[in-house]
Amino acid sequence: MCGIAGLFHSDVPKPVDPARVRAMADVLAHRGPDGSGVWTAPGVGFGHRRLSIIDLEGGAQPMLTPDGRLAVTYNGEIYNFREVRDELEGRGHAFSTQSDTEVILSAWRQWGPDCLARFNGMFAFAIYDAEADSLFLARDRLGVKPLFYAELSDGGLIFASELKGLLVHPRLRREIDPRAVEDYLAYGYVPDDACIVAGVRKLPAGHFLLVRRGSRVPAPVCWWDVDFSNPSSKPLKALEEELIERLRSAVRSRMVADVPLGAFLSGGVDSSAVVALMAEASRDAVRTCSIGFAEADHDETRYARIVADRFATDHRTRTVASGDFSLIDLLAGSFDEPFADASALATFRVCQLARESVKVALSGDGADELFAGYRRHRFFAAEERVRRLLPGPVRGALGRLGEAYPKLDWAPRFLRARTSLIALGRSSGEAYADAVTATSQHVRSNIYSQNFTRILQGHRAEDRYARAMRSAPASDALSRAQYADLKIWLPGDILTKLDRTSMAVSLEAREPLLDHRLVEFAASLPATARLNGGTGKYLMKRALEGHLPDEILYRRKMGFVTPVSAWFRGALADEAAAVAHSPAIAELGWFDSEAIARLAADHRSDRSEHGRLLWQLMMLEKSLQRVFGMGGTSSSYSASAK
Repeated sequence: MCGIAGLFHSDVPKPVDPARVRAMADVLAHRGPDGSGVWTAPGVGFGHRRLSIIDLEGGAQPMLTPDGRLAVTYNGEIYNFREVRDELEGRGHAFSTQSDTEVILSAWRQWGPDCLARFNGMFAFAIYDAEADSLFLARDRLGVKPLFYAELSDGGLIFASELKGLLVHPRLRREIDPRAVEDYLAYGYVPDDACIVAGVRKLPAGHFLLVRRGSRVPAPVCWWDVDFSNPSSKPLKALEEELIERLRSAVRSRMVADVPLGAFLSGGVDSSAVVALMAEASRDAVRTCSIGFAEADHDETRYARIVADRFATDHRTRTVASGDFSLIDLLAGSFDEPFADASALATFRVCQLARESVKVALSGDGADELFAGYRRHRFFAAEERVRRLLPGPVRGALGRLGEAYPKLDWAPRFLRARTSLIALGRSSGEAYADAVTATSQHVRSNIYSQNFTRILQGHRAEDRYARAMRSAPASDALSRAQYADLKIWLPGDILTKLDRTSMAVSLEAREPLLDHRLVEFAASLPATARLNGGTGKYLMKRALEGHLPDEILYRRKMGFVTPVSAWFRGALADEAAAVAHSPAIAELGWFDSEAIARLAADHRSDRSEHGRLLWQLMMLEKSLQRVFGMGGTSSSYSASAK
């Protein structure tokens, strides 16, 4: 795992200042504290920060081929690099290191862009080909590793693993994209097809960009997608057996490292499955770690201990206090863009704990997206069954009834019918798009100024999800929703959270449950094998019954819960009041400060629940201060931007 940065002049080969490339890479030093390198040639420059994991002595970057034709700077891991290397050696290629980096160079020489299909891994890399005078940028299938890029006014194209790597370049214009603000307030993160800095792009997951000197920068090319449209007809037992073998293969391939390796263990199904299969494959005790919470309702350490004891792991636990909000500024700096998934606080703490004893940690991320494990999947499937039975006019009437129904957050669940009625009155895509938002369109519109509404020109964050579902290669509504999750939610929230929190402490996190072969297998399952009778991850749980106890497999899902609502009624109550009149937010002129003040007051007095929105606004404020220097606070990158 590393940090990469670079510059390519796509018009003419202008001189490249190595110091500028080094500055872009060095701001990513947390991603790679073990080494650094810069390489430049006419019109191109690569920078690299290395976190040494494999071939500790021989994998320095940027790496060049012996003839000087190819140069690469690379972040990630190719888990099957030895198999690819064997194939390349059979075709006459010679190698001087034991690193996967050298394999990428030879694979490009042999196959060009088609080399990507041979890689099983997480990666973002850049290759300069002197013979073709071209730059090739590529990102892994699911978007585990990030890659930002932007075109500059002088014809240059810059790229980096994180936004901060671009921000140090003096020619990057810092203008806020209003559509990204709308997207962020809807989702709690800025999706991968947007960026808070106008003009900056993220290379989409499963895409590459090939830029030839003298040509315009083209649109990215999709080199991989997942297909839900051909469900398997195999017997359930055969699918269970195949799933276990695929899980086993995915876990074992991610246990290759020349440094200490361990796993996160929450005590949930996903991380417990990873640990079980690691223990099966390891001669030594697996190193595991868990974060506990002072509140019993949020604490899962008892379940983590059950799994740790069952597999005799070397287990460590640390309890996080409910008032552990000291990381807020650190996390704002780690994400650059506003990011409001508050579980990032706990994720950072578990990464911090893991880094004390290992350099690589396997996580259980991805199973909920693949096997329909979220509560929203169950609700959506239930609504869809009803939606199919009701004529259009009836659904429309229910939707209108829902709009008129009072919002009863305080009432028992069976009385809180408003959301379900509104959902039934909408199309599948519109209903699910609303279900995944952190803040509804109605609430957002109430805090926007009239000027901001005009600036947005009809842009609505939910349309992204509805479009993804309409175009999904899927034969049923649940599969369409999962496809949209894989394309939007997974890279935008889950993988961004794990990448930034793990890299902040120089820890490599690996996600075996996102092995692309496992993803393709999950997409080939009939919907009833993923969600059956209200049980999410149905096939996965059945397949693991011989590996994990029912107490783990069938308990209520918890996940990392951060009590932000309580914070804004307690220790952060003053922050809740102050955010309404934040100088940074006021400088935008896009919000109704009095409307925000009323929301904050209602929340503090417990008259209504707005904790998540207040958290979003606070993290937006910190991003505006750091990235744009708004509100009278100097940008964290201003010295390089002048």
